Amino acid sequence: MTNIAAVTKEQVLNALKKVMDPELGKDLVTLNMIRDVTVHGATVQFTLMLTTMACPLKKELEANSRDAVLSIPGVTGVEIKTGAEVPQAKKLPDKAPIPGVKNTIAVASGKGGVGKSTVSVNLALALTKTGAKVGLLDTDVYGPSLPLMLGIHEPLQATPKEKLVPIEKYGMKLVSVGFMLDEETPLIWRGPLVMQLIKQFLTGVEWGELDYLVIDLPPGTGDVQLTLVQTIPLTGAVIVTTPQDVALIDARRAIKMFQEVKVPVLGIVENMSYFVCPHCNEKSEIFSHGGGEKTSQRYQVPLLGKIPIDMEIREGGDTGTPIVESSPESAHSKEFTSIACSIAARISVLDLA
Repeated sequence: MTNIAAVTKEQVLNALKKVMDPELGKDLVTLNMIRDVTVHGATVQFTLMLTTMACPLKKELEANSRDAVLSIPGVTGVEIKTGAEVPQAKKLPDKAPIPGVKNTIAVASGKGGVGKSTVSVNLALALTKTGAKVGLLDTDVYGPSLPLMLGIHEPLQATPKEKLVPIEKYGMKLVSVGFMLDEETPLIWRGPLVMQLIKQFLTGVEWGELDYLVIDLPPGTGDVQLTLVQTIPLTGAVIVTTPQDVALIDARRAIKMFQEVKVPVLGIVENMSYFVCPHCNEKSEIFSHGGGEKTSQRYQVPLLGKIPIDMEIREGGDTGTPIVESSPESAHSKEFTSIACSIAARISVLDLA
């Protein structure tokens, strides 16, 4: 009769080091995704900790992990508990983080009109639907769009300690200068006052505990962007562009700006990427094609996804019910969710780069 030595925790970890996360290019042990390994005779138990329960690779990672452990001589059973944990970003020593906020994500564009706010709102909502605690801050003080896009027509309130209280909708915490003005009142302020307001939004809001604070920036590389990177440690930035050359030129400037101030660029979202005719299903690339890929390759940042021009997406922004909320099973909502999960995954490995 052949005696098989008892299986050890070290054997299990060595086997799981061969299982790679295909999106992140690192093994599960290095990524700290394997927790609480225990061995009971011929049965191995462990926790597979994902960055979000909505991870599209969940079933693949579970299957590959199970097969890896079953390849160990003497193992006849594998019990996997799957969980999710949003990682805390590494903070820069010279900047104070926002209390209770784990990660701050700037959504930026080099120019206006590329749908950055639409992307910001739907990405924030997609992250919320994965179970994360999410806040959304609209810092476009001259053209705030959050009130319209989320159907909010009420003012911000303050605590007895004079901290602003975010408005809550669709499970998100929301702040915008648009909540302080009516729709027809312009904000006629010079740069120093605008910078004071942005600092107030960053440090004078009762955000509570958040996994992600998504910050919708105004277009360009001006005062608001500089105030942001000088005030708090940004986890990373997402750049929104369209495929046309004029947008890509400005998107590249935005990428260079974040790289120069040492903010990781998490990736590029190509919005208005194409149009599918609802009558004949023919795909038309109205604003050219391939620009997102070229910019991604040139600056070595991932192309997170492509969002089409679509009437339902536009209607969601006009009626206050974003498509991720109104039509969560649609192909466009699933694309926003895929992009959100990729952003969460990218954030989880920033400190391992």
